[in-house]
This record gives sequence, structure tokens and C-alpha cells, in this order.
Amino acid sequence: MMAETAKEEKKLKFGLFLGCNIPFSRPDVEVSMRSIFPALGVELDDLLGQSCCPTWGTMPSIDVVGWCAVAARNLALGEEKGIDLITACNSCYGSLNEARHKMLTNPEIHRKVNEILATIGKKYEGKAKCRHVAWVIYKDIGLEKLKESLKYTLDGITVAVQPGCHFLWPSEIYPDREKDPFNPVVLREICEAMGAEAPHYSKLIECCGMGALRSTDPEKSFILVREKMENIKEEIDADLIVTTCSSCLIQLDDAQERLRKEGKLNFSIPVMHLVQVIALCMGFDPEKVAGICVTPRDEIIKRILENKR
Repeated sequence: MMAETAKEEKKLKFGLFLGCNIPFSRPDVEVSMRSIFPALGVELDDLLGQSCCPTWGTMPSIDVVGWCAVAARNLALGEEKGIDLITACNSCYGSLNEARHKMLTNPEIHRKVNEILATIGKKYEGKAKCRHVAWVIYKDIGLEKLKESLKYTLDGITVAVQPGCHFLWPSEIYPDREKDPFNPVVLREICEAMGAEAPHYSKLIECCGMGALRSTDPEKSFILVREKMENIKEEIDADLIVTTCSSCLIQLDDAQERLRKEGKLNFSIPVMHLVQVIALCMGFDPEKVAGICVTPRDEIIKRILENKR
């Protein structure tokens, strides 16, 4: 017999970093991640002991070393196991990677962080980073493998993509980056691989108004939602908004309902996170992977499930 020379394909493994928004507000996004990634050959480690990233508007605003120490503790949970983290939250993606960048480019901050971590028997060397679910699907899994896994498609459905601010910027510190963050293509190409039309619209890269603006001035925040929604309706008449960000998901899903009740919006467009759309197209239970929403999704889910391959 001939000796076997082919090497076994290296199994992908990541530490599942959930953050706060997803488990507390949209646990169906977590169910989607836990469903699709094992089915696509990705092992997920729960990273027991993880905490808030911490996100913008909290420790990063008042204590840079403290922020970096909390981020480093989370990253160290992956580093100890030789794996990177993976998240479906743009805020976690941005905060963890920017804290890592600060430590790697400022030895004094890195030294102070490890002094703090030493009090709990931990150390962060800067090896582990945080990856975004969209990039892992796009680069590590690949669009061909994604297409092969689908039981249903997005054929005949027009999608408005919403990458979100922290998916795109600050691009120079991210482990993966768009060639041109002002003309992002990754989310569009993933949706197109599933059969959707995902045309460009003028306000594609504009902020949804979540985060600090919604916390300090909700009315101004909702103006951004209204303008984005009207732009999507006017320019591409989308059937569905797909985002890579849990904050964008909550904002666009919830705020458009508020605007309708106030008579400031006379239409609705359902909103889903990318992993939820993939989970639906892979045939997972809609109630489990896409059951939580303010703006109804029943009709778009029905259309997806009519597109059997």
C-alpha cells in the first residue's frame, strides 16, 4: 500500500466571545453561532470566565490601563489555549483589538497590564486576537463551503447590508480589513453567495446611531435611523437588512418601530444578523435562531424557506 502523504486539514477552533448585547438582549444570535460554526467545521470553546470586553463609553473613556487589562484578561483566556477569539459583536471586535493594539504599540501600558494580570496569575503576551464572524466565514471557511452547506437560498431577495462602524474602523488595527473600508464588499459578497441581491446604497457606511448617541440623545439617534431607512427604501427597496453588528441589529430593529408609532416612518424592513440569516439558510429552527425581534420577520423567513435548493 502507498504511504499516506496527504495531511489532515487543520481544524478551525476559536474561543466564542459573546460580549453583553448578545446573551442579554439577542440570545438567538448566540444560538445561531452555536449552530452554524460546528456545522461548518469550526470548533467553539466557551472561554469560561469571560467578561464584558469592556465596551466604549465605559472603561476606555476613563481608564486606559484598566480597559486594556480587562481586554487582556479576556484575550488571555484564548491565548492560554492557543486560539483566537471570535465574536459577532462589532463593539467587542473593536474594543478588544484596539486594546491589543495599544498594548503592542505602548510597552509601558503592556507592562502595567501584566502587573495587574499577575495578581490573578495571568499574563497576556499579545498573541491572541479577536476575529469577527464575518471574516471567519469569508476567509477561513470560504464562500464555496458556505454555499455547499445551504438548504435554502436568498434567491429573489434584495438585501441592504449594514456592516456597522466598528467592523470597518479603525481598519489599520484590525486583524482583517476591507481593501477600501469606504466601499466595503465582504458582507455584500457573503449575502450574494447565498443568492441575494445586495446593491450599494448611499448611506451604506453611515452610523446607525446606537451607542453613545442613543444613550445621550435618543431623538438625534433615531434621526439617523430614519434617514438610513428612507435611503434604503428609496434607492434599493430592500426586503431585508443584514448586519454584522449586534448593536446595529438592536437599533435598526427597535428604532424603526418607534418611528412608525410616531408617524415618522410608514414602512418596515425586517433586520437580522448575518449569522441568523446563515442559520436559516442552513435549515436550523427559525424560532431558535431568529425568534427575537420587534419588527416582524415572519414574511421574510417564509420567503427564505420557500427557496429550497
